[in-house]
Amino acid sequence: MTAMAMPGNTAATFLIHYFGGGLDGDDRFVVERYKALASGDIRPVRDGAENAKRGRIVVSREEAEAMRPDRTEIIVCTGLRTRGGKQSWGSIAAGILCDRRQKG
Repeated sequence: MTAMAMPGNTAATFLIHYFGGGLDGDDRFVVERYKALASGDIRPVRDGAENAKRGRIVVSREEAEAMRPDRTEIIVCTGLRTRGGKQSWGSIAAGILCDRRQKG
């Protein structure tokens, strides 16, 4: 097994993308979690929380701001009222430390 060198060997490296008005203007957010696979596929993650059938939960703004993705995780927080929010991409999911080659 080969180990991948990560900065500081932690999961603290991630990419955040704000869309719409970001987290401003809303107090509650729908959270969806996804896992990026080595094949390039992105799959929804189901947890044991409320609305587990759809893999979505509702959190406050403070909880949405504090969410940090795992290395292969993508977290999407969308405001219930404004539809603005943020996406948090783990370092591997975003390809921050990967050498990507175009297929074809």
